Amino acid sequence: MRKIIHFDLDAFFCAVEELENPALRGQPFAVGGRPEERGVVASCSYAARALGVRSAMPMGRALRLCPRLQVLPGRHARYREKSHAVMAILHEFSPLVEQLSIDEAFLDVSDRPEKAGLLARHIQQRVLAETHLPCSLGVATNKLVAKIATDVGKAARRTTTYPNAIQIVPPGHEADFLAPLPAEMLWGVGPKTAARLAELGIHTIGDIARWPAADLARHFGQNGAELAQRARGLDDRPLETSRATKSVSQEVTFSRDVSDRRALLDELRRQSERVARQLKAENLEGVTIKLKLRWPDFTTLTRQTTLASPTAEAAKILATAQKLLEQNWQAGKAVRLLGVGISGFQPPTRQLSLWDAPDQKKAAALQDAVQQLRTRFGETVIAKGHPPEKPNTT
Repeated sequence: MRKIIHFDLDAFFCAVEELENPALRGQPFAVGGRPEERGVVASCSYAARALGVRSAMPMGRALRLCPRLQVLPGRHARYREKSHAVMAILHEFSPLVEQLSIDEAFLDVSDRPEKAGLLARHIQQRVLAETHLPCSLGVATNKLVAKIATDVGKAARRTTTYPNAIQIVPPGHEADFLAPLPAEMLWGVGPKTAARLAELGIHTIGDIARWPAADLARHFGQNGAELAQRARGLDDRPLETSRATKSVSQEVTFSRDVSDRRALLDELRRQSERVARQLKAENLEGVTIKLKLRWPDFTTLTRQTTLASPTAEAAKILATAQKLLEQNWQAGKAVRLLGVGISGFQPPTRQLSLWDAPDQKKAAALQDAVQQLRTRFGETVIAKGHPPEKPNTT
């Protein structure tokens, strides 16, 4: 019988900010971008949540809901530092830790002789004592139920302070625990699937479990067959203790809509160079280039193309992204968001050798030098100039 713990730091960014500024405790505040720059809420205090503010909400809307909301800029270097300290504690309890994000992880403690609930309490106490950060945990026999247990535990202790919840699902009681919960809490049930389930009279996870699995598969395909298993609390997935990078991307939401072609191309160039820098840092090369566009009405368009051979070069990424832009953007049309990404990673091609063309070696050396300068002194230390406009001879 496996013993799985899901670990989640409570309102992590806000908790770190309160450590630095205790006057924030009990106050409605949010970490995120400025409203005039179309910022969104990255994290918000529980006092702000009680007033309707939520993560991923536009900051302008958050301020309308709560005019006295304090808005703080994110300090991601500090958050990463605190996250590393927390994850180090988790690794002391088990070598099998699957980190999901900066503030969330699974632990497999099956080999420990202690009860999983007792270990969860010890983890919570250690993290609070050594990092002063609150956390909530879910305990079950698999990842699916442990994650939902954390969510249920937090919801049961919803106040204006941190929940510090621990929810334990005893072995053999997975289906009973899930049965009364809303169908939307089950992995694989998004808004569209929930609406279609409701049309069938399916509203809870228990309803899904009682529905014939073959009929779910007929309505929802492979996802329906998987929903039938999950609704019964069945999940045999192991922890993934290492994750391969599947894509590298950059995107920006403009503070004001951009319709100028030169400005869009400049942003594409900056993003392509950042993507290339990360690819080279991770020794990756990809073949699929993706462009992401969002119009002012929030309609989002993604287009991609596959190259004949893998690349990590900024110039190649930029040229491909620019071609996609020209194919899918009408001159003068306003753009709210612009992004570039690459995926389809393959083993890196050979390094330059003595037999490579001199111009190729010079170009590679120049690009490496530019990237080193930007890494050390910042993105704006050096930039490509624009070619001079051709004189009008007419």
